[in-house]
Amino acid sequence: MPVDDLRQSPMMAHLLDALDRGEDIGHYGRLTFAMIGRHFVDRDELVALPAKDKDTDEGKAKSLVMQVEERNYNPPGRARIMEWQAQQDFPICPNPDDPDACNPYRELTIPEAVLEDIEEYREQKFDATAE
Repeated sequence: MPVDDLRQSPMMAHLLDALDRGEDIGHYGRLTFAMIGRHFVDRDELVALPAKDKDTDEGKAKSLVMQVEERNYNPPGRARIMEWQAQQDFPICPNPDDPDACNPYRELTIPEAVLEDIEEYREQKFDATAE
């Protein structure tokens, strides 16, 4: 089951548990969840899970999912997650002192197509800076 796959990441399990309790995981918590979760759960579930957040509803969750899909966001790395966490009250990363924690690329099996997309982006960025 895809949600079980997400639970392989302690950070995603932490976010899922907070959502199940109806907690407000903050804007960046919801964004992190959507950016990672879209590669593991179907669209309806990707809307339903963040909609459990007491500070959002189905409409806001749909808008977030559409934004993530339209911009084809890749999962954020640990550094970005830590930056975002510093901007809100809810701790996205349950163990920020562990340098190996909250790295979705380390904790989850990211689909190969996503990794190829990231590699292509980096190559284009490198080529653009070489000109």
